[in-house]
Amino acid sequence: MWSKISLVFKDKDLRKKFLFLFGFLAAFRLLAAIPIPGIDAERLNAFLSGNQLFGLLNIFSGGALDNLSIVMLGVGPYITGSIIMQLLTMIFPQLKEMYQEEGEAGKQKFNQYSRLLTLPLAFVQGFGLITLLERQGILSLSFGEKIGDMLIVAAGSILLMWIGELISEYSVGNGVSIMIFAGIIASVPISVGQTLLSFDQSQFPTLLTFLIIGIVTVAAVVVISEGERKIPVYYAKRVRGMRMYGGVTTHLPLRVNQAGVIPIIFALSILLFPQMIASFFASSGNALVREISSFALSIVGNQMAYGFFYFILVVLFTYFYTSVTFDPEAISNNLQRGGAFIPGIRPGPPTADFLHKIVNRTTLVGALFLGGIAILPLIVQGATGITTLTIGGTALLIVVSVVLETAKQIEAQLSLRTYE
Repeated sequence: MWSKISLVFKDKDLRKKFLFLFGFLAAFRLLAAIPIPGIDAERLNAFLSGNQLFGLLNIFSGGALDNLSIVMLGVGPYITGSIIMQLLTMIFPQLKEMYQEEGEAGKQKFNQYSRLLTLPLAFVQGFGLITLLERQGILSLSFGEKIGDMLIVAAGSILLMWIGELISEYSVGNGVSIMIFAGIIASVPISVGQTLLSFDQSQFPTLLTFLIIGIVTVAAVVVISEGERKIPVYYAKRVRGMRMYGGVTTHLPLRVNQAGVIPIIFALSILLFPQMIASFFASSGNALVREISSFALSIVGNQMAYGFFYFILVVLFTYFYTSVTFDPEAISNNLQRGGAFIPGIRPGPPTADFLHKIVNRTTLVGALFLGGIAILPLIVQGATGITTLTIGGTALLIVVSVVLETAKQIEAQLSLRTYE
């Protein structure tokens, strides 16, 4: 292990990649510290501390929403654009064919469409966010200042998307994921400091229990993220000319959690959209509209109801997204064209039915786990009373997934340099 770490610093190419990474992250954190003008800091802190929607947006902005920085939208518009493009593959077969069957060139073209979609989404999200903050009294802007801030935050989001692409091209790991990871990690010292400042010796057993739950949760996330069901695949022997091909056995890996963190994002968007609309009209001049908004906010604020619907939606969206990204019929056709088959299963539709059944079973485990992880912060906060630290949810899944993915890429780079 130490020899591989030393190789990272000794190898010129790897050292250059890591210097690029730290430089890009430093630029990102510097941009996140530059606020837009006209902010009421006290109202901003009070608003962010009690709003679930802006807590999610703050995660995907890499912590840039804490002080309403010029990059406060973060990579949210790009992520939204990518999700929309994935959903459009269900409507337009040409997009699905481009993404799944045209190889690397098709995926690059697909990603280019996602980048183009990011621009209008950044303007729309920037306008909606600034208008909502203005309604809450956090921002005080003239019409010209509002347009200027909207252009600034939209340009900041495009800039972060470009920085993420540079990290992916010139460094290690996925650039967008690493920027989100950096923002989450940057907030950890603040949370720990707040916990220690308010620490009382009588709370030591509670804090110890909290740490044990945290360690177990991280281990469970690693196990589920890396877990897969291996389906054996056999390639029949074929004779072409004087050579024999096939006759080998391999496996088809089916991941337990194929959807990743996307179902949690979908579920939060559906749950928090009514809250955003209600907050938008909370200060309306119409008394009836204000009463309806207050009633909607009181329902959304019920932790029991919120946790129940959150769990159900995460499970449903896990199945939905898995069905979008995993096509048993396409895999069955590819196996049949390659002269491969699953032992005991006939090629063609029976293979597709078998894969569909296996995916449904493995997805059930992943869906229940994602649902439990999503509502774990609510359970832990209710049981321990500690609100300055949070276990679970989107942030934990992103952190673990990014660490695992980056570690694999570093291991692959090291293997190229130590291969004999």
